[in-house]
Amino acid sequence: MGLSARKARKHLSADALFRRVRARCDEVPDPRSLEPAIPLGDALMSAFAMFSLKDPSLLAFDQRRQDPNDNFRTIYGIDHVPCDTQMRAILDPVAPDHLQPLFGDIFRCLQRGKALEPFVYLDGHYLLSLDGTTYFSSTKDHCPSCLDKHHRGGGVTYSHQLLGATLVHPDLKEVIPLAPEPIINQDGHTKNDCERNATRRWLQHFRQEHPHLPVIVIEDGLSANAPHLRDLRAARVHYIIGVKPGDHAFLFQHLRDADEAGRTQHLTQVDPATGILHHFRFHHGVPLNESNLDELVNVLEYWEIHADGSVQYFSWITDFVLTPDNVYAIMRGGRARWKIENETFNTLKNQGYHLEHNYGHGEHNLSVVLVLLMMLAFLVDQTQQLCCPLFQAAWKKLRTKRHLWEQIRHCFGDFRFDSMTDLLTALVRGIVRQPPVLANST
Repeated sequence: MGLSARKARKHLSADALFRRVRARCDEVPDPRSLEPAIPLGDALMSAFAMFSLKDPSLLAFDQRRQDPNDNFRTIYGIDHVPCDTQMRAILDPVAPDHLQPLFGDIFRCLQRGKALEPFVYLDGHYLLSLDGTTYFSSTKDHCPSCLDKHHRGGGVTYSHQLLGATLVHPDLKEVIPLAPEPIINQDGHTKNDCERNATRRWLQHFRQEHPHLPVIVIEDGLSANAPHLRDLRAARVHYIIGVKPGDHAFLFQHLRDADEAGRTQHLTQVDPATGILHHFRFHHGVPLNESNLDELVNVLEYWEIHADGSVQYFSWITDFVLTPDNVYAIMRGGRARWKIENETFNTLKNQGYHLEHNYGHGEHNLSVVLVLLMMLAFLVDQTQQLCCPLFQAAWKKLRTKRHLWEQIRHCFGDFRFDSMTDLLTALVRGIVRQPPVLANST
């Protein structure tokens, strides 16, 4: 197998991105007052390496510290790997805000390398899917930043949640996560934080980090409310948001009245390859609800009718002017929202990243710091999947991501490598079997 990966964009290789992550970790302010035995940069990079290697727990990673090779230093640039207790203690007081610029660093690398060009979707815009997820829930374990839900029959459920933000495209498997926004109890607040507040904060941070990036936010029906639409306008972003007749009765009654009066537009297309019939109905200037008559939206309905008579129905509101030329693209863009569920959250929960595993709570920020570093490792992996032929070749040879992660961990523990490039090359080309070299017993 020829390794054309040598011609790949070197600044987007795992090794280049590891160095960039390491450099930024060294800039994070260390809240400890005394001269530490283990630098904060080493502790942050060690946690990143744990998620990069897909170790299922801090204990498993702690056992890896005993490996006799020097791969932590040569691959991840770590001189002192903390034990599990040390890592928790060092990372707990770190302010999460200092880690969010790491995502922007990698994003700009992707922009400079023109790796994001395939994600451009409609009128030069990127599709940006926003959604919240719970990554920890317990009736016992909790920390001061946990959300708490008090049940009528007594008892409390504690949880950690975050708002994810991911660039997606209907035709691509890869997704590009941006810095997520933690949904946590804020200092001095008596009420729980919520997804709506987190989204408002995220939009403000997004425009500060990416002042000119053209995006179309795609969301589910919970976001179809007037305050959020105003926030989107203030952030200068377009939107395609799912709506359901049962949740927006006033809007859909207005749409039915307009249709009976002959004011709506219709379009029907048949896909000759599949026989699927695509039927669209759309209308402009519909009041969002009875309480916000001045909040006017454009509504798109879509029916996908199969040859066997089965029908799927979807509907969205958008600020795009709807025409026969763009309704198909807007429909596909709206339906791409699920990629943040399947290609992001489900991947993080079920394909080796262990998002829902409790790596640690701490007394301050530990849980949030760890989930940000996990998402950062996921971003680096998605960059490799998109841009690195060597990674793609190793994945193709080993067939599944789970097997790929297993073999990376196996090689990391048993052999010494100067770089992740060398490790992936070994996976692709294979390692010549030979008698073991025994350690000196004296």
